[in-house]
Amino acid sequence: MSRLTTHVLDTAHGRPGHGIELSLYKIVDNQRQHLVSKTTNDDGRCDGPLLEGAAFTEGVYELDFALGAYFRKLGVDLPQPNFLDVVTLRFGVADASKHYHVPLVASPWSYSTYRGS
Repeated sequence: MSRLTTHVLDTAHGRPGHGIELSLYKIVDNQRQHLVSKTTNDDGRCDGPLLEGAAFTEGVYELDFALGAYFRKLGVDLPQPNFLDVVTLRFGVADASKHYHVPLVASPWSYSTYRGS
């Protein structure tokens, strides 16, 4: 099924990243075009795909995750400025007929991503 999904895992606390604000952009002519903003649910996922069907096309995208705000809400003692604040993942979609899952595994000090299933 043609769609783009994401989720966030909070490795500092060993749980899904609940309530994280994120925004999706498509890069067109070196410019960011805002497509959608969402908030992660109790499972660290969005309630539906970020994009699906005809709205999901080949190209370059960026996902911004507001990690600094999330960890501040949890009361984590962060330096100012935060080491990580907004984490931006730039990724390419070569075949929009497939499911692209772009998870973020994060702490206040590090993050990782991969193409999930």
